[in-house]
Amino acid sequence: MKWFCFFFCLLIFVACQKEQSEAPLHIPALGEIPEGFPDINFPEGNEFTKARWDLGKKLFFDKALSLDSSISCASCHQPAFAFSDNIAFSLGVGGRLGTRNAPSLANVAYHPYFTREGGVPTLEMQILVPVQEHNEFDFNIVLIAERLSTDSTYILMAKEAYDRVVDPFVITRALACFERTLLSGNSPYDAYLNGHNAFAMAPAALRGMDLFFSARTNCSKCHQGFNFTNYAFENNGLYTVYPDDGRFRLTGLESDRALFKVPGLRNIELTSPYMHDGSIQTLEEVIDHYVSGGKNHPHKSALIQPLTLSESEKNDLIQFLKSLTDETFITNPLFKL
Repeated sequence: MKWFCFFFCLLIFVACQKEQSEAPLHIPALGEIPEGFPDINFPEGNEFTKARWDLGKKLFFDKALSLDSSISCASCHQPAFAFSDNIAFSLGVGGRLGTRNAPSLANVAYHPYFTREGGVPTLEMQILVPVQEHNEFDFNIVLIAERLSTDSTYILMAKEAYDRVVDPFVITRALACFERTLLSGNSPYDAYLNGHNAFAMAPAALRGMDLFFSARTNCSKCHQGFNFTNYAFENNGLYTVYPDDGRFRLTGLESDRALFKVPGLRNIELTSPYMHDGSIQTLEEVIDHYVSGGKNHPHKSALIQPLTLSESEKNDLIQFLKSLTDETFITNPLFKL
């Protein structure tokens, strides 16, 4: 009788676990703030409206923003890859290679500054960077406005959204309005953290989470908070000599040479290759890099030290990182054409 009761309870436990794991994904509504995230600060003059969002989305997927009408914002920031790319350097007009790996746009609404060296203070201003870059759009925002001003749909949408003609103000503001709604906080980690599903994370991922937040690895010293970044500028010992000068390009300070903004880790499973130059292909290689302690560089963070991790512990860390994948973010029809 005792064995019967034991197996009966076990069956109930397994059935409940299966039911929870197979529950349909909740696709967040437009503008829905993930649990535990702060509100979005839409700047004065570019407050959220559906008309502005619609215009921004149309612009985001429109190849007319590039000189030869060959690429759009979405060409390098693809929804399937959490609005990043799956190659080291994205292709710009004329098939030109970019110079840095395209970062994910998930949760950019919360970033205090933009680009790898942090030289751009707002999303509205960031729009101008790919527009003018020779290896990206290689165009001019004024000329883009002139091109779109011949399109009756854009004329009507600009009037409804900002009560203006299609001009650089409208283009940059609408794109920024759309990008601020690219929110990702609906991963298995979030379901577990917020108490919605005790079985959302596998045992290996839970062990990896403990490692990630432990003093043994120091991962969470830089990758902290709801967005898994402190937005600081660090060197992680990727090279002894860097072809890319990083933050030095902005400040001219030798102490900033080869420092790059710490990236967030949400959806990291989807955003390979990794590092500012896309030089590491897999999460396994990323873990191996940090376990090695990195290469010697005068500006390497003191937090980057050799680690002693077993193969099982490395796998646990990877399983935790995979638990940060938000399937609802990459399947949400709001963010697709």
